[in-house]
Amino acid sequence: MTVSFINFSDEINQTNFMKIEDIKKVLPHRYPFLLVDRVLELEDEKIKALKNVTANEEFFNGHFPGQPIMPGVLQVEALAQAGAIMLMTQKAENPGDMLMVFTGINNCKFRKQVVPGDQLILEVELGSMRRNFVTMKGKATVDGEVACELEASAALVPKDKP
Repeated sequence: MTVSFINFSDEINQTNFMKIEDIKKVLPHRYPFLLVDRVLELEDEKIKALKNVTANEEFFNGHFPGQPIMPGVLQVEALAQAGAIMLMTQKAENPGDMLMVFTGINNCKFRKQVVPGDQLILEVELGSMRRNFVTMKGKATVDGEVACELEASAALVPKDKP
């Protein structure tokens, strides 16, 4: 498999995966909202990433005491972040100046509970891209079983300069 990064940063690991420090160079998210721990595979139009779900995640304090379940909306966000990594490293012309924002989520289904100790495998594939608007399909699995799947649309928008 060949992995290529489009001049986002010479400092990004040029192997077939990205570790957390590489991811932080691409995404603006930080703890507790950074939901991708590692990129396992990255191609021109698809990505496979990993989220380790640990018992000390902040959201488990209230969702739900005594029966912790990862909120579905955070599974969706993890898929979005994986998609953003793919877009920013493979498709965006000026990725350091852009953010990816959702414009729609369709056909989202939750099929399996995600609990502490699970490894959430995030797979996102680019559907179409017209200028700065994209469609993607995403699937999150645990132990080979689908936990969440969706179709999404997003836009690459300029970052506000401080």
